[in-house]
Amino acid sequence: MTLGAEPRRVESYAMGRWMVGGDEGVVVADAVTGDPLVRVSSTGLDLAGMVAHARTVGGPALRELTFHERAAMLKTLALHLNEQRDELYELWLRAGDTRRGAMVDIDGGIGVLFSYSSRGRRELPSGRVVLDGEAEPLGKAGTFLGQHLYVPRRGVAVQINAFNFPVWGMLEKLAPAFLAGLPTIVKAATPTGYIAEAAVRHMLNLLPEGSLQLVSGSADGLLDLLDGQDSVAFTGSASTARRLRAHRSMLEHAVRFNAEQDSLNAAILGPDAAPGSPEFDLFVKSLVTEMTVKAGQRCTAIRRAFVPSERMNEVTDAVAARLSRVVVGDPRDESVTMGALAAREQREEVRRSVEALRAPVVVGDMGDFPVLGADPDRGAFLPPLLLRADDPDRPEPHTVEAFGPVSTLLPYRDADHVVALAARGSGSLVASVVSYDRGFVRDVVLGLGAHHGRILVLDRDDAKEQTGHGAALATLVHGGPGRAGGGEELGGIRAVLHQMQRVALQGSPDALAAVTGSWVPGAAVDDGPPHPFRKHLEELRIGDRIVAGPRTVTDADVAQFAAFTGDTFYAHTDDEAAAANPFFGRRVAHGYLVLAFAAGLFVDPAPGPVLANYGVDGLRFLAPVFPGDEMTVALTCKQITPRPNTDYGEVRWDAVITNGEGTVVATYDVLTLVASQE
Repeated sequence: MTLGAEPRRVESYAMGRWMVGGDEGVVVADAVTGDPLVRVSSTGLDLAGMVAHARTVGGPALRELTFHERAAMLKTLALHLNEQRDELYELWLRAGDTRRGAMVDIDGGIGVLFSYSSRGRRELPSGRVVLDGEAEPLGKAGTFLGQHLYVPRRGVAVQINAFNFPVWGMLEKLAPAFLAGLPTIVKAATPTGYIAEAAVRHMLNLLPEGSLQLVSGSADGLLDLLDGQDSVAFTGSASTARRLRAHRSMLEHAVRFNAEQDSLNAAILGPDAAPGSPEFDLFVKSLVTEMTVKAGQRCTAIRRAFVPSERMNEVTDAVAARLSRVVVGDPRDESVTMGALAAREQREEVRRSVEALRAPVVVGDMGDFPVLGADPDRGAFLPPLLLRADDPDRPEPHTVEAFGPVSTLLPYRDADHVVALAARGSGSLVASVVSYDRGFVRDVVLGLGAHHGRILVLDRDDAKEQTGHGAALATLVHGGPGRAGGGEELGGIRAVLHQMQRVALQGSPDALAAVTGSWVPGAAVDDGPPHPFRKHLEELRIGDRIVAGPRTVTDADVAQFAAFTGDTFYAHTDDEAAAANPFFGRRVAHGYLVLAFAAGLFVDPAPGPVLANYGVDGLRFLAPVFPGDEMTVALTCKQITPRPNTDYGEVRWDAVITNGEGTVVATYDVLTLVASQE
């Protein structure tokens, strides 16, 4: 992407082709130089056609793929974008950010793709539906069951993104929707939409047509086209979120809406953290980092820094000393540690918010300040500003957010006081508790939990591995209650399931097995030869079963197992003590002896397609086995999961052990790796 003196037109990608808006659009300036950079317009864009294209082309193409195939595509996408990072970094320099700040957006987004690709292969089945729990018996005879499952919806995932994360914000919404089989329409934020456009250009050839489209510019009218099969994920201001949430389509068609809004995130220094302690230093470093990375333009940045009343002066001095080393200027200069805000309009908005906070600026100067390598008047520069509100009960720090390199110090008395103060922010994305006092940490975390989506406990023990206050991770929920929007973006497979429809399926065991691809008790079985362990992955079928036994468990077996393993628990070795046990009444066999004997009954010992047993899930001992009892095991093929790009797959077996009277004594799932024929 070449950017010259004449503003280039940022394009949208719709219905399989790139399109330019029909008017001159909005001019976006270089955040460092103030020179016109690009023009953005979506005038004339066929939004209805885009929605139809997503539903009729993108959706079917995605639903044709299995979860594992979609996950493999995400990995390919991540690897490709990883090779394009330098180009995207260069574009971020035009938006005022340093290379370090650009990494948060670009590398963070690529990391999300890797994470969802890995989790999709490990935690989702190879098919196209996800089971939610076990089948529920709905009748006495076992011929009528219920099963919750997630199925793909037939709509489109619309994402409306903020200017500060054009890559990460897009990919963290795209990845779970893509895994769920839902095509995406991206509405990029105008100030940095040219970065999103560049990323999309690199992605399209690796994705099914219709699975990703891009709106550069206004998307007015898009929400009118949505219905109950669609979803909207929004990142941005609370005022915009309220307007979107109240849209007619949201209300009339129950369109799924997820909002991640800017919030007044808190960091709390524990009373034990005196100057010179690791926790004191960690708090100061974390606060300065959150003020300066991306010039504080992060929805997770620390806006309120709570410190014990007696530490206010010491924290102020320590933060001032660290901020004095920050170099503001053109991010193309390697000595610059903080660049510009995204636009001069954003800078003026931050200045107005600082005035509205009505607290003195104790570090920083909103007037003249040194800017390295750039004109401070033409660029969108602002120094880091630390405010101090000695009266923590004033409303402004808990209601006004300055979305830039700004944070406010506030004093507190004790744990109850700081919890109450933090709660006045009306809900936020994240809070940090920096303390080595476990009691204080416990009290504060339990008090904060209802008001925050994520809580970081930072101390000397996790200091080297912790990812930072502002880092949202794909494995954990990103969102928060109240002012933060009430949403839960990310969160691993939770985010995938959010984009799917949960259905309560009722029917016979065979009907459920046919729909879900998973055997359930009561469904048809095949006991015929050969032994299931002699079948390759392609030859196995759901319901293949072996019933093995009986085998009598003897006194000698129990004694030998106790001696060999060292498990001489009295219930297995002492007749008198075992008789007094209210659960048994007499000496019993070890549960693990029963499992071992069951394996000896159903295993085919010769080399064959079964490569390894790699686990047991859901083990429950339901009834005791006594010396002299007979035991029988039924092992049924329950699920078959091929693993892409390997010569084997996973097979899950349903195991049921019964005694001579037909009583079920143990149930569990056996997990094996089985070779393919080729």
